[in-house]
Amino acid sequence: MASTKNNLEVLFEDNHLIIVNKQSGDIVQGDKTGDVPLSEIVKQFIKDKYNKPGNVFLGVVHRLDRPTTGVIVFAKTSKALERFNKMLRDKKVNKTYWAVVKNLPEKIEDTLTGYLKKNPKNNKSTSYSSAIEGSKKAILHYKVIKSLDNYHLLEVDLETGRHHQIRCQLASIGSPIKGDLKYGFDRSNKDASIHLHARKIEFVHPVTKEQISIIAPTPNEVIWNACN
Repeated sequence: MASTKNNLEVLFEDNHLIIVNKQSGDIVQGDKTGDVPLSEIVKQFIKDKYNKPGNVFLGVVHRLDRPTTGVIVFAKTSKALERFNKMLRDKKVNKTYWAVVKNLPEKIEDTLTGYLKKNPKNNKSTSYSSAIEGSKKAILHYKVIKSLDNYHLLEVDLETGRHHQIRCQLASIGSPIKGDLKYGFDRSNKDASIHLHARKIEFVHPVTKEQISIIAPTPNEVIWNACN
């Protein structure tokens, strides 16, 4: 179920930032579907909460794929937006993801390095073992943190932020994410979600300089509930 302003899950808010728990189906910014994006829902939330007249400023600092869930940050001021963007470029924002896969990777813990090339026609990335024209280097670290009867929970830390990076790189080692038909899982989830969740984000606040660590609760769903 996608977000509406009535069920928006706000994880943190101050004068500069608002951090929410994105639901599957939410698009972060407007696209060709014409569906109402999460950015507009958050703007309306701020407008209603603070009785703001006129337009509300909201900066999108990063994105999550439509079928994924989890923590996402928006900037409420241009100063916060500019500084947060610089922190992302300087790799000063740590993001941790949870992914549920059916096929246990050969190694319980590993670093995956590949070269990802995006095909805009089918909105899909392919991983290559060496650089090819138009590819970008992609590095992630994963470890298996729990095994269920039929599935395994992986914790993933990204060093780079490439298009569909986690989905593509886990599929490249034979462990596609549950529900991710695009990258080789055998069937979709009923709600069109995939079992990829932006679990945690950590950074030094761009304005107040306090240490921020936010954990996003997983969706209320059988497999996710078993992972907690």
